[in-house]
Amino acid sequence: MTFQEIGLNADLLKAVTELGFESPTPIQQQTIPLLSAQKTDLVALAQTGTGKTAAFGLPMLSLINCDDKNTQALILAPTRELCVQITNDIKNYSKYLKGFSCTAIYGGARIDGQIKEIKRGVQVIVATPGRLIDMIERRVISLKTVKFVILDEADEMLNMGFKDDLDIILKETPADKNTWLFSATMPREVDRIAKNYMTNPKEITTGKKNEGADNLEHIYYLVQGRDRYLALKRIADYYPEIFGIVFCRTKAETQEVADGLIKDGYSADALHGDLSQSQRDFVMKRFRSRSLQMLVATDVAARGIDVNDVTHVINYNLPEDVENYTHRTGRTARAGKSGIAIAIITPKDTSKIKDIERILKKQFVKKDVPNGLDVCEKQLFNLVHKLHNVEVKDVEIESFLPAIYEELKDLSKEELIKRFISEEFNRFHEYYQNAPDLNIVKGSVDGAFGNGRTTRFFVNMGQMDGFNINSLKDFMSDTAKLHPRMVFNVDVKSSFSFFETESKFVDNFMGINSQDVEFNGRKISLEVSNRKMKDGGGERKSYSGGGERKSYGGSGGGYKGGERKSYGSGGGGYKGGEKREGGFKRPRTGDGGSSSEKSGFSREKSFGGSRDKDKSAGGEKKKSFGKSKF
Repeated sequence: MTFQEIGLNADLLKAVTELGFESPTPIQQQTIPLLSAQKTDLVALAQTGTGKTAAFGLPMLSLINCDDKNTQALILAPTRELCVQITNDIKNYSKYLKGFSCTAIYGGARIDGQIKEIKRGVQVIVATPGRLIDMIERRVISLKTVKFVILDEADEMLNMGFKDDLDIILKETPADKNTWLFSATMPREVDRIAKNYMTNPKEITTGKKNEGADNLEHIYYLVQGRDRYLALKRIADYYPEIFGIVFCRTKAETQEVADGLIKDGYSADALHGDLSQSQRDFVMKRFRSRSLQMLVATDVAARGIDVNDVTHVINYNLPEDVENYTHRTGRTARAGKSGIAIAIITPKDTSKIKDIERILKKQFVKKDVPNGLDVCEKQLFNLVHKLHNVEVKDVEIESFLPAIYEELKDLSKEELIKRFISEEFNRFHEYYQNAPDLNIVKGSVDGAFGNGRTTRFFVNMGQMDGFNINSLKDFMSDTAKLHPRMVFNVDVKSSFSFFETESKFVDNFMGINSQDVEFNGRKISLEVSNRKMKDGGGERKSYSGGGERKSYGGSGGGYKGGERKSYGSGGGGYKGGEKREGGFKRPRTGDGGSSSEKSGFSREKSFGGSRDKDKSAGGEKKKSFGKSKF
């Protein structure tokens, strides 16, 4: 079936042909003939990316009287981005309609400019509910002449708390209007709107209610919460050509993850509600032009992102409402193309995966987080593929070739290939050769030494020695010659502290006792903690090690309310002046990486206010620790 066969007039047909539309999607095949031919209310259920804007936009335009400057159609959308996107699409479809005008009304932009547009006279208004009510209260907009009201992403508008706003707006419109409701899911509140404001609506459903796209692969990786950010980077490295959206739950987490990715050399940026409209427009412009590989966004901010060829949607955290998973993953596998939806989960999220599987009626595939060898292999063959397909600019490079040939004349073809590949491959190999396994071992649980995967340590240093969480983390990992990520759940008390590490590194820390390591003239002593202290100051706990038993407690023995902090990518953000943990520094060509950075920790350590390494003199090993950097 073609657009001509479903009854589009010549002007609309010419516009959609220029846009490259070849044949209507299933939702368009059903809605366009129906809405163009008869006056009716409509409930249409279809997944994001199936062409819903054209499904309501084209029949609406065919019914607009371009000689009448009164507002004839109102389109409501949940977010600014979607509002702008719909407006641009309507303008593209109406390119050859003489006398037609359409404008967008949304918050975050100057209201005086929008008022001027309305006063000139527009046949179609595309609006967010909040700004539209503001215009109604200012008596700038009258909806008495509206013939069509279209609710796009109706389920999301209700999820965002626009229920009362929609009631107010719909009551301002004529009773004999037609209401077209488009939604990806059909929750009870959407059904309520259909019953209260629509008369015998037709219902069109493509696929099954709340079901995801057929050409979308669903994958999940099971990791510890502290490894979530490292897993994200590992996934990004495993898919070198990724062009995706990373979804986070909160604005703070979104900014934190985006900052970490940028600092680690990835092409990424954040999109959330705390950004100004100009900042959001700038970020989206970069993403649409593919200047960004990864857009880190909240659910609300990502509504209306209509970008072609998104390859991956990554759920850094699963959404609170499992139905929102459908909306998130609708950003990829659009218009019949394939895509990959990834969820990074912890053990407590496994039940939510089952809930999502039940709603989507699709199974997730559990995969292991790629190891270093997997990533290196993917990166190597991606480089070879790019090399094979690179465009050669013969004229521009010709003058440089003689000198290049002379420089490389002693190398065979095989040697040239190996050296060229190694120049790039070595960066990832050096970085990943000792990379830890991020996957959770089946049956293992976090706990005390001997009972699980992690071990808890006591160390006789604390706040009185000038330590805080970050500085103790750095000091202990440096002393044990481990990456700082291997020291976690750090709890600093007045004169002593606790931390955890993976059980396989117990010997690294216990060996410190035999090395006579001193701090400010006092020998450092570590012991394995038999059990964790519970909340409530004053409870006494025993800690043993080296045959000696010590008891710590009293008034300083327990955690004070809210004192304990867990650091890592899943720790819930950083506050105040605390320095954030950056994880590994990613070696990327021309993008902030460096081949000299081997598994380096991106946050600088400060020993004695400088980066001086350990010095030995007369068999005495000393470290001078300064607090100026913490």
